[in-house]
Amino acid sequence: MALDPGFHGLWPTPIGVYRLPDAQSINAVLARALQAIRLSQSAARGADPHSPFFASDDDLMRRLQIDEGQQLVKFFVESLKHTVTLANQVAWGPSRRSMRIVLEGLWFQCSRAGAFHDLHTHGNCSWSGVYIVQIDDTTVRSTHPTYGAANGVTRFVGPSFGHLGGAHVDLGNAYLQPPHVDIEPIPGQLVVFPASLPHQALPYDGTLDRIIISFNASIHSESGNDQLHAYGAG
Repeated sequence: MALDPGFHGLWPTPIGVYRLPDAQSINAVLARALQAIRLSQSAARGADPHSPFFASDDDLMRRLQIDEGQQLVKFFVESLKHTVTLANQVAWGPSRRSMRIVLEGLWFQCSRAGAFHDLHTHGNCSWSGVYIVQIDDTTVRSTHPTYGAANGVTRFVGPSFGHLGGAHVDLGNAYLQPPHVDIEPIPGQLVVFPASLPHQALPYDGTLDRIIISFNASIHSESGNDQLHAYGAG
């Protein structure tokens, strides 16, 4: 691929942040439904239903057959479509075809008492998302005596992070800073990000459980041809 003379910002990291309308009432119903699923799956596993950390199976699409669940899935798909379109507008070119979005997995996690999810990426998909169902209010969460403002946040680690330990840092490569970004957990907020982007849920302690719903998704052309030339890209 030949580059024309001039500046080129290569390999950006696209992230979409969205807010669900009427999230308060929808989340209240979701929290009750997810708690029932947690009790059922914990019993099936022979696990303590009140443990500090719980991760459901990734078949939540099938289990969450309520109107609020369907509204949430629609919100996920619309937000994902918006993010993917903007991220790929150059690669796809002007002849972009309609896309087919496949949610490969949908699950939820609950945490409290210092539980966390260590740094990881997601496989077998191109995009992922994290939606906040429930967590302590910011004024309470961020004043935790140990965790402070980082209490329960989702941390995204930049692609250059692994190369920065011992690397020289000056004004010339300031564009690599900060090496990570913490996104405040707000009920009703969805973050859409590349599945290959390392991320983690930092330790959380609060009055309410931190409840999140996550998904993995793949994006395909409706024509069945996922090659770049199908979108007019060279």
